[in-house]
Amino acid sequence: MGLAKTEMFTDEQNEISLFAKVFGHPARVAILQYLFELDSCICGDLVNEIGLAQPTISQHLKELKQLGLIKGNVEGTSVCYCIDKDNWSSMKNIMIKFLDQDITNTDCC
Repeated sequence: MGLAKTEMFTDEQNEISLFAKVFGHPARVAILQYLFELDSCICGDLVNEIGLAQPTISQHLKELKQLGLIKGNVEGTSVCYCIDKDNWSSMKNIMIKFLDQDITNTDCC
């Protein structure tokens, strides 16, 4: 398997790629949607809400946290998760800029 050669691309291109990857799994999308529905932190068990095994949920939470879209705080023996509003806003701005591009030349292909 070849290297991704991410250093060949701009920081913005790499960032967009990471955001696209995190949205590439429906479980992560479901977790984000659930956190938005709650509009607060969740300290409880996401297993019942999402329907996946705890280790699988934990892996998805880890990926979301690594990218900075969620944050977690330890409270007793559990970790409470919520949307990181600043990072979410930054991600939205980057993605909107990318997705808001339009083709102006209608004479191609």
